[in-house]
Amino acid sequence: MTTYFRPLPRSEVTRPKDAQPLAGGPLWFSDAVALRRDAAPEVIPAKEIPDDILARLTASRAPVAGLDMSDVTVMGILNVTPDSFSDGGRYLDPEAAVAQARHMISEGAGLIDIGGESTRPGAATVPSEEEIRRVAGPIAALAEGLDVPISIDTRKASVAGAALTAGAAIVNDVSGFTHDPALAELCANHAVPVCVMHAQGDPQTMQNDPRYDDVRLDVYDFLSDRINALEAAGIARERIIVDPGIGFGKTIDHNLMLLSDMSLFHGLGCPILLGASRKRFIGTITGADAADRRVMGSVAVALHAAAQGVQIMRVHDVDETRQALAMWQAIVRGHG
Repeated sequence: MTTYFRPLPRSEVTRPKDAQPLAGGPLWFSDAVALRRDAAPEVIPAKEIPDDILARLTASRAPVAGLDMSDVTVMGILNVTPDSFSDGGRYLDPEAAVAQARHMISEGAGLIDIGGESTRPGAATVPSEEEIRRVAGPIAALAEGLDVPISIDTRKASVAGAALTAGAAIVNDVSGFTHDPALAELCANHAVPVCVMHAQGDPQTMQNDPRYDDVRLDVYDFLSDRINALEAAGIARERIIVDPGIGFGKTIDHNLMLLSDMSLFHGLGCPILLGASRKRFIGTITGADAADRRVMGSVAVALHAAAQGVQIMRVHDVDETRQALAMWQAIVRGHG
């Protein structure tokens, strides 16, 4: 039976002699939780973790599209769609989209994620031609003279190809590269970083009674299998980002369990992206029905994720998240 290891991250400046760096970042750990499907969790010293897994837990992550993965990057969400759950229709106009992206960059976004197909629960698939029409113009306008990389949020090879031609630098697939068999080969040929996300089902069906044996371990196994498949397709592990897919085929309890044990996913040896911003479970817990009232709950999730070593925060509210992370980092490092 497979044993999984979840490091217990700490941030104190003074470290014991046996401290291990977490993913090459500012956090460290000296203990971990050993998780098995057939046994109770057990806290063990880090020195008992097998060498190959410990190496993945501790190794520095390679830069992604020029971004330093030893720090936290804020990824600004730009939905050029009429029906996204939080801001559907506000940035469908190309000029409005470009202005919003520039605004998020001015607030501190180190990465912009542009999507032309809503993946909210119940959303229908958008034809490739329409998706390309929505994203290509804003990407081309933003790529000209900007130092901030652009990620294309799509499940389709044709859309990703058009976005890469327009200037995108990362491909972010919410289907975990299971929707379009041609997408992995395209990304390998372009030698671009990719983000592989876990989702149970597609956007139309994913919230119809999702179930898991153990959501943490099931998601970990899925991501591990997809990493292996992407490596076989010619995409090096150092170019792969993983996303556990908060809200994509998960109940509130599933989401909370994944967030609580987020450091588990460092064992995959890849940077972690978290996209929980303004999602419905935050509103359910906090009582904030409207998506734009879930800012503080979203920031709280981002701070928890940072304390788990997550490297990329995908958010709607860039300035609020950046301010909170700046304070957290100053406290962790002991200086401003």
